[in-house]
Amino acid sequence: MATERRGLLIILSSPSGAGKSTLARKLMGWDETLSFSVSATTRAARPGEVDGQDYHFVGEPEFKEMVTKGEMLEHAHVFGNFYGSPAAPVRTAIEAGRDVLFDVDWQGAQQIANSVLRDHVLSIFVLPPSIRELRRRLEERGQDAPEVIAKRMQKSWDEISHWDGYDYVLVNDDLETSFARLKTIIEAERLRRAQQPGLLSFVRDLQSEFEEVEG
Repeated sequence: MATERRGLLIILSSPSGAGKSTLARKLMGWDETLSFSVSATTRAARPGEVDGQDYHFVGEPEFKEMVTKGEMLEHAHVFGNFYGSPAAPVRTAIEAGRDVLFDVDWQGAQQIANSVLRDHVLSIFVLPPSIRELRRRLEERGQDAPEVIAKRMQKSWDEISHWDGYDYVLVNDDLETSFARLKTIIEAERLRRAQQPGLLSFVRDLQSEFEEVEG
């Protein structure tokens, strides 16, 4: 049917403190069919973490084999452990018409955008309204020493410098306005021809009907 659709791989990226996590939580509340991509990792599970829910915990040989076979949409080596996004569950979800949300940095976003599922990727970068505001948000968390905040600010600028590699960019100067724009983007992208596999057969049916009625 023409109303059938494929799901989207929705990538949200931003520097720390720009509001990405808050926007992601609001998206999950807005559409309960949305799901987060569960990453695979070679690190050991921490107390309270559930395999398949928090992470897919795998051994390093298995992880590397998945990468070799092209079964990871993106992967990275961080602090001695491997992390990555398995393609199989994402493919299953989007073929069933369910969108999958990714919280990755620009490198992960680039890998996913170049993956076998690239035709269904929607990438969005969230910018802070200003550098001063970004620093203020990090300082107000009260979690980090000044030198840690300085490092976070440098990393944030590194992330911001890749803003032009995304499909859409939102300046998060007002949370509710940004959220409304984010929903508009997603709703429009769901209507792309590539996301509606039933359109071709629907138009063919229209052609047959036309020939029957007007022929």
